[in-house]
Amino acid sequence: MSDSIIDDKVAATAFRRLISHLQHRTDVQNVDLMGLAGFCRNCLADWVQEADGTLTKDQAREAIYGMPQSEWKAKHQTEATAEQLQRMQESVAKNRSGH
Repeated sequence: MSDSIIDDKVAATAFRRLISHLQHRTDVQNVDLMGLAGFCRNCLADWVQEADGTLTKDQAREAIYGMPQSEWKAKHQTEATAEQLQRMQESVAKNRSGH
């Protein structure tokens, strides 16, 4: 899909909506996002940091999590199961041939 199909303003609005949704859905674990889609909140933060060029890793993650990542992990992260980790590994392997 060409990047030019979606206007930058529309893309920015949709991205902000995605971030807001992920901040609201604290029940959704990163390991599950990775297992299903091959990316998670940390990936989004890395992409933001890369695109911005001035943010630190911690600043980018705080922008995505809506709080320091360490605080989010303490409040919301659960221990990953063996099944979640296996799904994540299989999904991430598919990324190697993509972007």
